[in-house]
Amino acid sequence: MSFTVVLAQSRGMCAGVDRAIRTVREALRRFGPIYVLHEVVHNHHVVEDLRKEGATFVEDLNEIPAGAVTIFSAHGVGLDTIDQARARGLRVIDATCPLVERIHQKIRAAAAAGRDVVMIGHAGHQEVQGSVGQYRGPGGAVHVIFSPEDVAGLRLGPNGAMFATQTTLAYAETARTVAALRERYPEIDGPRADDTCFATQHRQAAIRDLARDCPLVLIAGSKNSSNSNRLREVAQLHGATAHLIEDETEIDPAWLLGATRVGVSAGASVPEYVVDGVLRFLRERGGLGPEIMGEAQDEPSFRLPRGLTELPTTSEESK
Repeated sequence: MSFTVVLAQSRGMCAGVDRAIRTVREALRRFGPIYVLHEVVHNHHVVEDLRKEGATFVEDLNEIPAGAVTIFSAHGVGLDTIDQARARGLRVIDATCPLVERIHQKIRAAAAAGRDVVMIGHAGHQEVQGSVGQYRGPGGAVHVIFSPEDVAGLRLGPNGAMFATQTTLAYAETARTVAALRERYPEIDGPRADDTCFATQHRQAAIRDLARDCPLVLIAGSKNSSNSNRLREVAQLHGATAHLIEDETEIDPAWLLGATRVGVSAGASVPEYVVDGVLRFLRERGGLGPEIMGEAQDEPSFRLPRGLTELPTTSEESK
């Protein structure tokens, strides 16, 4: 039995994820053991790699010793968390993705003006929680919605409103919600389409083409990764049988029975060595290739956070 493996050119780690991981590693190099609030990115392999290198991941600031070096994850945190960290004297390095931080800035500006904010996204996701947590103002309110149907239940205040979207949503699905929102509130301010980041759009476009060509698509990514789940949904929407896998150990060989073309991609938090493991597994079971589908997309890199270089090392403090 043999089949052709088709690998999406646009796949894997985005600039914001790369920056967050580099931030943790540089902090470990400069300061020794450090703490990270929440998973720095939503990928099991990345978190385990960094944990082995000396990072401690916590879900509550109270788990962190006073004065310790603390990193906020790429998804961002709310203003209350920032205040709590300052009150406890934590030495904070903020690894929030710069594209998410742009949304935070817009929400803070709307709150200061007393305008309502409509946040389109998954209510329990850390990015959405961090964005909603930016809202402090003299009036107005913040509303979280997801679907076009949710728009009907909105009641916006008299001072105007703006909208923003989670950066990792499915582009086409989000566009429908934005269209419904603009239809009901024509004067609402917001991006021309949505805030879905360029990397998310590139990977979704690539998985759409992959799904049209390959009846079976395997997507490397963790179950709690929003962008990875969206890739699976997009592949299914365009006719493929799609599976989200942590790595090659979750591939069921039965999926490959009768396969002729198998597509492979990876979410924006996935290390390339995980993709290599998937390709190796497929090769060992008759996979030929891989063929590369699509063209490489230009994606910018982000500088490390300013706080990383501004904090003194332990040796500097002792001088």
